[in-house]
Amino acid sequence: MDNDDTGFRPSITPGGGPESGPDFGSPKASRAGAAIVALTVAAIVGLSLWYLVQPQPLLVQGEVDATRVDIAARVDGRVAERPINRGDNVAAGQLLVSIDNPELLTKLQEAEAAQNVALADLKRIEVGTRAEVVAERKAAVASGEASAKLAQQVYDRTKQLTATEFASIQKLDEATASLDVAQRTTEQAKLAYNEAVAGYTVEERGVAKANVAKAVAAIATLKAQIAELTVKTPIAAQVYQVGTELGEYVSPGVPLLSLVDLNDVWLRFDLREDLVKGLKVGDTFSVKVPALGNRSINVAVRTIATRGEYAGWRATRATGDFDLRTFEVRAYPVEKIADLRPGMSVYAEWNGSR
Repeated sequence: MDNDDTGFRPSITPGGGPESGPDFGSPKASRAGAAIVALTVAAIVGLSLWYLVQPQPLLVQGEVDATRVDIAARVDGRVAERPINRGDNVAAGQLLVSIDNPELLTKLQEAEAAQNVALADLKRIEVGTRAEVVAERKAAVASGEASAKLAQQVYDRTKQLTATEFASIQKLDEATASLDVAQRTTEQAKLAYNEAVAGYTVEERGVAKANVAKAVAAIATLKAQIAELTVKTPIAAQVYQVGTELGEYVSPGVPLLSLVDLNDVWLRFDLREDLVKGLKVGDTFSVKVPALGNRSINVAVRTIATRGEYAGWRATRATGDFDLRTFEVRAYPVEKIADLRPGMSVYAEWNGSR
């Protein structure tokens, strides 16, 4: 049979035989391809639905925090020296700020002078009355007695003359008054003499000692205030914030700078009360720190405390049945992380963390 007459021309493969393989143009091959596509789409839809119905882990975000110490001045003055800057590591007892207050130094000198006066007065009282004062008081007694004796003689003569009517009653009255004045003057002189001999009383000595103690206390107070002119760090820490510059006037109670203790670092989470259900002190879970390349660290819960009524209230329903309080959860790293710094964010998968 002539192939050219029938129109059939078999394709010749490189090997010389007819081409082999399925014929995709046939109806059977088309149905198979459609079935494969349908199964693929069904699998994708099924996996998508399965993924959507699966419970997704809740991510909670927290923040790294640390013990913060605000350093404030107890005296006023101007900043004379500040050898530290923000970010510096300082040791316990290191100088932070030096304050200049000339008025306080002048008050100390005044108080020291007042102490010297009080001490001198106490010594004077303890020594007693001077011998010259005693002799003077004794001479005053003798003078008074002589005056009283003379007044007595004048009175006696005047009285006799008045009885014989050689002197008037007026003269007798004058002599009587002079005698009375002389006697009283003598009594006063004797009292002054006795006082000089006896010296100062116990009460006067006590007052003098109290004045000395008052002066000593005033000096101690001023010295304590002057010591506050030099502000030193109470702990080994890092300078977190600086709020003063050289020459700036500072007042008592106003923070000069803030320190942060990197040896006491923790993680703080603010969680609704429905999320802290079952959580207790001592529980551990894992968190990740983005600033450290999503490094995973283990932390342990140490504190679970409610926040103030102003923080984190949320209605559970639109109609508002009751509110959910917010709790502060503090967790500390199980192992010390040297690169952990306050302010870094952390997150944890809450559903799978406990």
